[in-house]
Amino acid sequence: MESSRRALFLREMGLGPVWRLRGEDPEPGIPASEQTREATGLIGAQVPAQVSAQPEVAHVPGLAQNDRTSRILRMDWAELTAVVPTCQACPLAKTRTNTVFGVGDQQADWLIVGEAPGAEEDARGEPFVGQGGRLLDNMLASVGLKRGANVYIANVLKCRPPANRNPNPSEMAQCAPHLQRQIELIRPKLIVAMGRFAVQALLETDATIGSLRGKLHRYRGVPLIVSYHPAYLLRSLTEKAKAWEDLCFARRTMAGL
Repeated sequence: MESSRRALFLREMGLGPVWRLRGEDPEPGIPASEQTREATGLIGAQVPAQVSAQPEVAHVPGLAQNDRTSRILRMDWAELTAVVPTCQACPLAKTRTNTVFGVGDQQADWLIVGEAPGAEEDARGEPFVGQGGRLLDNMLASVGLKRGANVYIANVLKCRPPANRNPNPSEMAQCAPHLQRQIELIRPKLIVAMGRFAVQALLETDATIGSLRGKLHRYRGVPLIVSYHPAYLLRSLTEKAKAWEDLCFARRTMAGL
């Protein structure tokens, strides 16, 4: 009975047994090197749900509270949305097509944080619009959510790294104030961090996603749940059910807030 119920929810999420045609190009936004690391065991098994001992104040290591950061952290929505497209703080400004600020309800209870834009996101200026984005929409729908309706979606980086390589610590540090201010302005009730770099940026940890799943963490006092990036799920037959479990955990957590 339980397996049938799980199969039903997985179908609603679009997590069927067939994800893409053999030989299809990789999903934009997730470097092949990260996919390899995850596939070879960096992602572990689920642990029982409990509150973790993560510090409430978490941020990218080495981010100085300099004048630029202080200015960003005082901005309102209009100022923040105007300053991000003009940002020249790191070399990614020279290679981007568009910045990818974020999309959704600016007073949302749910905040989804991904990693970095891919090629399609860079072209359109919106997060999660490729194949992984379609999966994310299905995942949200499976728990009664919809992009833009009480949900906000953002990335750690607002610019695409060339060739979809991994974000480096300097780029994450320069972009961190933008995401921090978005979180402060949205004031979400719950954050879902999807992918290794989203987890690193928000929880200041190098721990694997597998070791962090199933626990309630906190970012500056905001409850936070860790899950896999949708693009990774497109390539992993074994982790799809775990992603559904993460969403169910998030739904239960939200119901109790």
